[in-house]
Amino acid sequence: MNLWFRLLLMLLRRPWRDSVAPFATTVVRMRVWPLDLDLNRHVTNGRYFTLSDVGRMDYVLRTGAFRVALRHRALPIVGDVWGKFRRELRLFETFEIHTRMLGWDHKWSFVEHRFVKDGRVVGVVIMRGLFRGRKGNVPPGEFAVELGLAQQSPALPDWLANWSASCDRLSGQLRAEEQ
Repeated sequence: MNLWFRLLLMLLRRPWRDSVAPFATTVVRMRVWPLDLDLNRHVTNGRYFTLSDVGRMDYVLRTGAFRVALRHRALPIVGDVWGKFRRELRLFETFEIHTRMLGWDHKWSFVEHRFVKDGRVVGVVIMRGLFRGRKGNVPPGEFAVELGLAQQSPALPDWLANWSASCDRLSGQLRAEEQ
């Protein structure tokens, strides 16, 4: 329920927030609430992934990506998520989620969410996802062109390409196990 309130609050603030370019970083400010905590009294690791959804929704709305998705009648699909936790967030502390597009390949788009408190990165969540419409997946290069970007992605960092490849290998292994 906590996430729904945060999504609603983000949507209510939307009319007063400026649109941004697709490679810009969007920022959403939040506070840690009791339902965000685990038994150690800090934000639970799973909550970072959930809160990233709010940052990503803000990014999709502000960049105009939602308009492209609507034209394709496409829905966002998260394929894989990875997190790095550096510091803890405790009850009632304020923090920001900085969201930006890292790039794309033939199938996936890659988005970074940095959790920032007092100017320090306390955690990072990386997501690879796509938009799926009635005719299948919308190619990320085509999606980029409709956002006013070049069809070719900027070069992906090695660590990101390696992570994506490892996700593909795991998916292949799981498919093989099912047969």
